[in-house]
Amino acid sequence: MANRTLEKAENLATADIGFDRSMRRILVAGTVGTAIEWYDFFIYGLIAPLVFDQLFFPKFDALTATIAVFATFAVGFLARPLGGFVFGHFGDRLGRKSVLLCTLLVMGAATMAIGVLPSYESAGVLASILLVVLRFVQGFAIGGESTAALLIALESSPMARRGLSAAVIQAAGPIGVVLASFAALAVARLPQAELLSWGWRVPFLISAILVVLGVYLRLRIEESATFREAPRAETVPFLEALRFHWQPIVIVFFAEMAQTSYFYLTAIFTISFATRQLGVPKDVITQAVLAANVVALFAMPLIGAWSDRIGRKRLFLAGVALAAASMFAYYDVIASRDPLLITCAVVLAAGIIHPLMFSTEGSYFPELFPTRIRFTGVSIGKQLGVVLGGGIAPLVATTLYAQTGVTYAITGYYVVLALAAVIALGFARETGKSRLLG
Repeated sequence: MANRTLEKAENLATADIGFDRSMRRILVAGTVGTAIEWYDFFIYGLIAPLVFDQLFFPKFDALTATIAVFATFAVGFLARPLGGFVFGHFGDRLGRKSVLLCTLLVMGAATMAIGVLPSYESAGVLASILLVVLRFVQGFAIGGESTAALLIALESSPMARRGLSAAVIQAAGPIGVVLASFAALAVARLPQAELLSWGWRVPFLISAILVVLGVYLRLRIEESATFREAPRAETVPFLEALRFHWQPIVIVFFAEMAQTSYFYLTAIFTISFATRQLGVPKDVITQAVLAANVVALFAMPLIGAWSDRIGRKRLFLAGVALAAASMFAYYDVIASRDPLLITCAVVLAAGIIHPLMFSTEGSYFPELFPTRIRFTGVSIGKQLGVVLGGGIAPLVATTLYAQTGVTYAITGYYVVLALAAVIALGFARETGKSRLLG
């Protein structure tokens, strides 16, 4: 049965056919649900640098409070490997659909809870502790979501469209950030007193409406036939992945470090650096991040379709090389304080260069693993890479700048990560024209 399924998939791969109704439903449900979860996850990153230092860490000086905010931000990334391991196990055992529903509900509950948290002024240190706990829960949920939606789309797609299908789901990230950016931009324009008292809560509470929509859509999709027909792992998926598929895990780990670090250094860290250190108006930088993600939203499906034609590996490597090169000028442009130049720099980095990596990895990473441990294998490499990449990048950048007073230290930090990714990818195979492993 498994062999017949693989043969059917291989036959579909040779035909450049369009998406049927079931596939379109999967793409819509996956994209909408993932966008909601990324909205929930990123709204913290956009709101926290604006007000959380005053609301939850008022006893520190400005720089120390900013470091505390980014440390709390990093907690969500520290939780992602745990979420990836747990949801990866059940995703490889029970299926991708059940994980999609569970992660959406967990993420929504945590985000709404942040929106009703008391401040340090009214609850003391308990407020700060609760913020850290809820950020951990957010990270736990996104650790499963970020892989599950990709897999159900990838495994349901014909080979000739796998790159496009995965890139459509990846584009949900920019959609979520665009929604979060609109929300952050709206509240950032409030008078400071209103922003601190109630305005910051609204973007978190909106999540309730979005989660209901996401659950409705995900209840209507089917599990992928590739997963249903594939053999199950003979042992615990985690153990099989580590024992027999450690090499692609290592490749994914280093590639993911480079990809996530670049985005968080050029988007999230830039918000704090530009507003706190350079005095750039809040709306200038939030609008720049918004514009970058609008561009990325359209760029990602195009890049995904491009990868179906020329392969995943070369596009990802091009993204890494361009990212490293751009860092040598990026912060100098931000330091100009010119709104137009700042917007162009952020759009080029987060809207064009970053999608070369982010959209391509959606198909490239899963294609390196067999179906029976695909969820677990991708999760191990990806989530550990996220933690040691994007998760700590704003914190590392803030610390490096505080210690040295120059941004070139941050550039050097990223170049090291990029070189590690290039070396790792040198051992990776191209997967764009290959059928999925059983």
